[in-house]
Amino acid sequence: MNGKKSINWGGLILGILFILISLLSFGNPGGSLSAVVILFAILAVINGIFSIIIRNQIKNMTGFRATAFLVLGIVELILGIVLMFNLSAGIIAITYIFAIWFIADSIRNLFVLDHVRTFGSGHYWLTLFLNLIGILVGFMLFFDPIVSALTISFLVGFYFMLIGIFYIINSLDH
Repeated sequence: MNGKKSINWGGLILGILFILISLLSFGNPGGSLSAVVILFAILAVINGIFSIIIRNQIKNMTGFRATAFLVLGIVELILGIVLMFNLSAGIIAITYIFAIWFIADSIRNLFVLDHVRTFGSGHYWLTLFLNLIGILVGFMLFFDPIVSALTISFLVGFYFMLIGIFYIINSLDH
């Protein structure tokens, strides 16, 4: 290796998309839940594909099978496709879907935390912090769905902003 760092363009684009969606969520908190469900479905499909790609990269780099990435990637793909074709079910279940997704995604990322340490101590602590926040937001959504429905735009925007920053940092530190 020549010591040059490359940019992970998939992660960078996904990070930018997450940040743009978060800004839309902050800018129009009274927006339609249908739009949130559709955006969630699209992001779930993209994130599912990205999780499967990351799983293959981890396997090639470390030999670690990273089964959690594969399983969650497939679940995200299926969930996104189902929501695209059954919007009314998505509107009813959106707070629970987000809660489970935030918790599962954050826990998945905590499983590879030791691998993240190879990118540096600062990256390790940022990853740990962002994923603990993701778990906290997930539990807030799960255990108080009525309040969550009223504040979902803010909570979703906040989480998507954190995930977008996480993906951008990872893509630049590749």
